[in-house]
Amino acid sequence: MACLYANKLLMENTMSLENQSTLKPVKFQAKLLIKIITAIIIGIVLGLILSLFSGGVVIAKILMIFNSIFSNFLSFIIPLLIIGLVAPGIGHLGRDAGKLLLITIVLAYAFTLFSGFSTYGIASLLYPFMLDGAALISPDADVSKGIQAYFTIDMPPIMSVTSALIFAFVLGFGLAVTKTEKIMDVVDDLRIIINKIISSVIIPLLPLYILTIFMSITYVGEIGKVLAVFIKIIILIFILTAVLLLIFFSIAGIVAHKNPLTLLKRMMPAYITALGTSSSAATIPVTLESTLSNGVRNSIASFAVPLCATINLSGSMLKIVACSLAVIYTTGMDISFSQYSAFIFTLAVAMVAAPGVPGGAIMTALAPLSAVLGFSQETNALMIALYIVMDSFGTATNVTGDGAIAVILDKIYKNDHNLTEDETES
Repeated sequence: MACLYANKLLMENTMSLENQSTLKPVKFQAKLLIKIITAIIIGIVLGLILSLFSGGVVIAKILMIFNSIFSNFLSFIIPLLIIGLVAPGIGHLGRDAGKLLLITIVLAYAFTLFSGFSTYGIASLLYPFMLDGAALISPDADVSKGIQAYFTIDMPPIMSVTSALIFAFVLGFGLAVTKTEKIMDVVDDLRIIINKIISSVIIPLLPLYILTIFMSITYVGEIGKVLAVFIKIIILIFILTAVLLLIFFSIAGIVAHKNPLTLLKRMMPAYITALGTSSSAATIPVTLESTLSNGVRNSIASFAVPLCATINLSGSMLKIVACSLAVIYTTGMDISFSQYSAFIFTLAVAMVAAPGVPGGAIMTALAPLSAVLGFSQETNALMIALYIVMDSFGTATNVTGDGAIAVILDKIYKNDHNLTEDETES
């Protein structure tokens, strides 16, 4: 029943991704990038103007009211976001059975973890030279120095981020084991609510939030340092994504006894499409076609591509690790390798449930960034801005890597004769 099971899971994953992708059309994703870049520019210009005359502080304090309230709302929603996304993600994956699914999950997690740890190693070697003398805001600093909001509204979270992570993992694994439908329905409804809040409230307000962050950074004279770090990180991440894909397809080529450069070349339509859409879900048809052109059987490709669009986040992991290490290095934070390793393992699991909206991965990453690494609201805001500016590169790396996983799966099942193109029963 392997082929029947593959087709069944394909339908479930495709429906899930279609539901996620309908949260916002692809056109919105391009508009969000433009809005983020525009917000950064306006924030810098506004900060410069307001710093030139004493009366400017009044306008700045008014704008910082929104900044303060939105920051508090993010602190409040992060625990709920983790529970509402991670718990059902683990619960649904754990309920599915089958060797094909397990092997696919192991490969996707291995790719994602390799991406995280290799990026950590390379960045640790390069940053002392690339970012020598660079300094962003201190992790404990108040970037609104001199322009603190006139008032704010406290929104204490219902639990700590760490507690939410543990509760989400326990609940997700519990649902996978017990298969309790009533609780699963409630958790699924919570996921719908959280996705709606992200797509309809948080994402649309992010440009204004980032505008106020960059306004405050410029006002206190730190913007030159921030932009210099941003440019260096963007260049490094672009290079690392290319190297990562070469490694993935070299592995696939060795396993399948095929030319890795040819395999990668045939996946370029998917890569280019993802650059334009910034959506793994919207790119599935092109990813599937490119994967088939690499000689992967339809039964394998149609199973692996939609599933890996949800669980293979190697490109997103690369960006988050590179950006977070830059923040750690330039702010003087003391993070040990063991502590950062815990962050990578936690993030690899949490991002399985990343919502299918622009910046969904970085929104999911805010919890482990805060709980494991101790990031502040200000450093999280810089992470969001830098991540979304490069959102399409991470997505393109994710979907292209899906093709490498499909090639490996096809070879594994071809050797074991566990799955053939016309198989209808085991």
